[in-house]
Amino acid sequence: MTRSATENKGIWNWIDRIQGDKVIWMILILLILYSTVTIFSSTSQLATLETSRLDIFLEQIITVGIGMAIVFFCYFCLRIGWIRVLSQLGFFVSAVLLLMLLFRIGTVELNNAVRIIMIGKLQLNVYEFVKIFMIVYLAWAIHAYKSGSFWIADQLAARSRHLAFLARAGWKRIIYIYIPIIFVTLCIMEGGFSSAMFIGTIMIATILIGGVPVKDIAILVAAGIIAIGGSYMLYKVSGEKIMAGRWTTVESRIGRLFNPQPADELVEGTKEWREHIDDIRQPEGAKIAIKEGGMFGKGPGKSTQKYSVALIFSDYMFSFIIEEYGLIFGAIPLIVLYISLLARGSLIVRYCDNEYAKTVIAGLTLVIAAQAMMHMFINVGLGPLTGQTLPMISHGNSSFIAFSIAFGILLSISKMAKKKIDQATREAESLIAESCPAETSASEDGTEPAESGQQTV
Repeated sequence: MTRSATENKGIWNWIDRIQGDKVIWMILILLILYSTVTIFSSTSQLATLETSRLDIFLEQIITVGIGMAIVFFCYFCLRIGWIRVLSQLGFFVSAVLLLMLLFRIGTVELNNAVRIIMIGKLQLNVYEFVKIFMIVYLAWAIHAYKSGSFWIADQLAARSRHLAFLARAGWKRIIYIYIPIIFVTLCIMEGGFSSAMFIGTIMIATILIGGVPVKDIAILVAAGIIAIGGSYMLYKVSGEKIMAGRWTTVESRIGRLFNPQPADELVEGTKEWREHIDDIRQPEGAKIAIKEGGMFGKGPGKSTQKYSVALIFSDYMFSFIIEEYGLIFGAIPLIVLYISLLARGSLIVRYCDNEYAKTVIAGLTLVIAAQAMMHMFINVGLGPLTGQTLPMISHGNSSFIAFSIAFGILLSISKMAKKKIDQATREAESLIAESCPAETSASEDGTEPAESGQQTV
């Protein structure tokens, strides 16, 4: 055997010894490759006199390195027991971050919204982390509810007759599951209506997957609808002063989607005309990028819409990818990757014995795939702009690091199910071999059925 053959065999043996789910590893690596290539080409407008595109690219490489370090740490160092313990802090950390936004503690306003906290020179997009932290927290809360392990509530109920109600199952669901969901959604609504709707929906889907009664979820959804309606009424009654920034944005985006106003109806050069042009420039530019990309794209680095669509590297990354790589090499592979992640998550859930692990896997794969699909729908004009980035691809340190945490947890927990998946695969292969004995025997001696003296019909 040659040296190169031995090295190749060693590489494949090393890959075969990977305990985590190899399909998720492959999806993660391909998404990072997409991100690295597209960020370098799409960030022309971020370049300044002091910062070149090469600097932005190197910054992305550093972000990728930090993200992969987080993935490897979760994969090699965190067992499911540790993940479950840390999950209890998910709501507490989320609440602290959201309250900092609410009371403007170390915050920065960006694109007419307060979503970022400055930690030194690092910008932390709170919503990106909250969606991940709340999924793992709710998975813990549902598991604790089913196993009856809410230690603090049980202790308080046992020590005080005035708090005896805390021992009831209904009150535990309200305190540990429903109140956190309502609190987080209301806090996010103050800074971004679309983000509140998306994250709230993901949280409700997570507890539904975890087995919370549908009746309770229906009540929770009804309460959310009432809260949204009440907020809008308060905005109107106050003369459009309370929560004016958020509701004005919502009205304008929905209005542009369902009742777009032609620019030729406005007087050119007026304030209304300029605002209208600014409002439609990005979504229309994204549609032009998709049309010009066509089936095969213009080629790497040949995008023209990146000069007119200000946020093409984040909110409209899918359109940019189609413009440069087309439907065949850009859009379709990405859609396949995200759908494959969701399908692989479903398979892992099927072979997991741990209820907590099932809920975490389902929730995290759902949020990644759902955000990707929402981003794509908005880029093709099927929804108003929400600011949701393309997971692991769009430019943004907070988003990349938050989803790196999600992938690290997925890969760590997937080690539990790998043995069962491999066993099921071997059983399926043996069943196939038993059902096709002639083909199996022929393949073993290297001959076709006709060559071994068997007649084919």
